[in-house]
Amino acid sequence: MTPKALVLRAPGINRDEDAAAAVELAGGLADRVHVNRVVAGGARLADYALLIIPGGFSYGDHLGAGKLLAVDLAHRLGEQLAAFVADGRPVIGICNGFQVLVKAGILPGSAAQSQEPRTASGAPGAAAPLATLTDNASGQFECRWVHLAADAASRCVFTRGLERPIEVPVAHGEGRFVARDCAALAALRASGQVALRYVAPDGGPAAYPANPNGSDDAIAGVCNPQGNVLGLMPHPEDAIVAHQHPRWSREPWRSAGDGLAIFQSAVRYAAAL
Repeated sequence: MTPKALVLRAPGINRDEDAAAAVELAGGLADRVHVNRVVAGGARLADYALLIIPGGFSYGDHLGAGKLLAVDLAHRLGEQLAAFVADGRPVIGICNGFQVLVKAGILPGSAAQSQEPRTASGAPGAAAPLATLTDNASGQFECRWVHLAADAASRCVFTRGLERPIEVPVAHGEGRFVARDCAALAALRASGQVALRYVAPDGGPAAYPANPNGSDDAIAGVCNPQGNVLGLMPHPEDAIVAHQHPRWSREPWRSAGDGLAIFQSAVRYAAAL
């Protein structure tokens, strides 16, 4: 059966058509569905094999990037989404969608986060998230093409088969991935949750502007411990056909956009469930 994706819509989301096109080009089916319709019961997550939370400026980012849509997911769709993830079905949040998943507490979602928190004095304290997304280190909106490399040790189902760096665009002002501390960053690495990193064009370590936002460890995307939920700041849905690339006319070897591979992996994985 051809897997069907629910591409979530909300006020301010503006990349849903692109995400739907990516799914269909990858061999799946896509429905663009408003979050209120899901809340009202007109559509159910359980009827879909794949969930995509696209980029944009959900609810105008009036209370912070992705915050209000994160509240929707956590409090209005929390049970449905928890069941969807626990069932192993793939979920991807792109750019603003990544921010939504982080602020809803779905990512990073490491088991290390459940350990009893401690204050500086060693006494029990309030839990702090393992990581967050904040303003770019440059202090400005960054819009450029970047190179990404998959971490070979990652559990992420979306990056399986990515053996070489891929090139996709970024467009964000609040995309810097910052770990809570060195121990949290080490825990994410150890649990295979670092899915994608920014790299230089030659595949080496990325400094600005190759790392456009100054993310810790040049992290561009992370997954949950099971590997079926991915959040990333770059836009693979904007690199699915060759002529989207700025050098397409000078590089005739490009038969497709690099970002398509991420959606193809998702569709294959969903079809096998």
